[in-house]
Amino acid sequence: MSSVSFDYIIVGAGSAGSVLANRLSKDTNNSVLLLEAGPEDKSPLIKIPGALAYFMFSKKYNWQYNAESVPDIRNGQPLLCPRGKTLGGSSAVNGMVYIRGHRSDYDNWQAAGNKGWSYDDMLPYFKKSETNERGASEFHGDKGPLYVSNTHNSYPLNDCFLKGSLQAGYPATDDFNGPNFEGAGYYQFTIKDGERCGVSRGYLKPARTRNNLIVECEALVQRVLFKTEGQKKVAYGVEYTQAGQLQRVTARKEVILCGGTFNSPQVLMLSGIGAKEELVQHGIKVIRDLPGVGKNLQEHVDACVLVTSKKKDGFSIGPRGLLNMLPDTLKYMRNKTGNLANSLTQAGGFFKSNPSVEVPDIQMHFVPLLFDDCGRDFGLLSGHGYSLHACVLRPKSRGTVSLRSANSSDPVKIDFNFLSDSQDQKTLVDGIRVARKILASQAFDEHRLEEIHPGPEAESDEALLQKCKDKLGLVYHPVGTCKMGSDPMAVVDSELRVHGVDKLRVVDGSIIPTLISGNTNAPIIAIAEKAADMILNARVESAEKG
Repeated sequence: MSSVSFDYIIVGAGSAGSVLANRLSKDTNNSVLLLEAGPEDKSPLIKIPGALAYFMFSKKYNWQYNAESVPDIRNGQPLLCPRGKTLGGSSAVNGMVYIRGHRSDYDNWQAAGNKGWSYDDMLPYFKKSETNERGASEFHGDKGPLYVSNTHNSYPLNDCFLKGSLQAGYPATDDFNGPNFEGAGYYQFTIKDGERCGVSRGYLKPARTRNNLIVECEALVQRVLFKTEGQKKVAYGVEYTQAGQLQRVTARKEVILCGGTFNSPQVLMLSGIGAKEELVQHGIKVIRDLPGVGKNLQEHVDACVLVTSKKKDGFSIGPRGLLNMLPDTLKYMRNKTGNLANSLTQAGGFFKSNPSVEVPDIQMHFVPLLFDDCGRDFGLLSGHGYSLHACVLRPKSRGTVSLRSANSSDPVKIDFNFLSDSQDQKTLVDGIRVARKILASQAFDEHRLEEIHPGPEAESDEALLQKCKDKLGLVYHPVGTCKMGSDPMAVVDSELRVHGVDKLRVVDGSIIPTLISGNTNAPIIAIAEKAADMILNARVESAEKG
């Protein structure tokens, strides 16, 4: 087994890994290897914003993890946990919503001891990463690799949602990433000229012209390699399989894990970093006893209100709905416009579950279709109606990611432990009441036929909670399993270096200590931008001292 050496080895070509590959390889003195377990992002469907539903079913481009089943959630049916498995990672298969979260999210990170991670510290990296269609401003950039655009086409039902929110007494906002976070409005998206603009298009493809960046796809990392230098364990490379062959590569400077909230803790544990008793159970040699690896799992738990419609102007896969899609298909083929050039989740907002809440604690996603179970309920999708999904923005419940075996091909166990905290239960139920209030407004009178879920018979908190559990979902925002901090359960420090070993970092959503108030793709990109500066500046400082 031959060994090739690089300065940096990046494991995972997702929203963080692709950013790092671009920024680190910009210096021609750095040689960079980017390893991706999935295939090249060659499917034309990746480019089409309106085709995102396909990826819920694709085993080629989606890891299609399943959480551990819970008897009283979805009647014991395991929750699907989609994760992108291709260049660009989940930015290649997600809903493309561009949200940063609330200022307090990042200020809370810093207040917990993570110096340099406040909102004011992060804002320059958000601006650096984006070219916003609205132009440069105090809150937005216009020279970044990631194109961020407005909604240019809309189903009439989306306007009903915005009008209904106002009629129900909630505010409106025209920029969730600006000074007014609270309220209803249209989302912005990582879409450019009618095509998805994820990190593969924005960051990775321009960088692949560089001779000092090598990208290897369908390369599944088995473990990080360590050597002993004095009293320290030092990462010096990785082993991975590709086309049935075991490969070994070494890193002169650093190994950087960017596999995401499920895969990064898996690689750490397979490499001997994690809770000692768990590693020993699977016959894995302990390199560093770090009990926090795989703990602190957080996700935006989601529940919905489903209403059938008198009109047929939303989205449906029934005969009439498919016929209505034909003009849009032709329009997209001609000039990349129409509904296929946009995400289906165009409208939504951030609301307070009750007036005593200081910062909005629920997020709404409105969709002009009957949507449940990641869009896999074809019977529901065949009808005409609309859905309003409410999620708990800052959950208190914590779950775990753990190994099934010492085999890297075996998926991890995912236990979200949803709604184990009573405050999460209350926030979710109150969120459904807010959704019902909006959908009961005059704006929907011409459309409203029947609430089929939770259903008019569900009125008490207990009944609503069980109805929420019956169709419980998630918003595909898992974080936290390699959390940043200095407490005993922290996995990385504020420079994202793994505690107790050298030359190993984790840079992805797993380092987020507490879940941000909104979609996570934009924050993960900004985290990677900040990490790139940390890594490059550390090398400069080291050279100057030397």
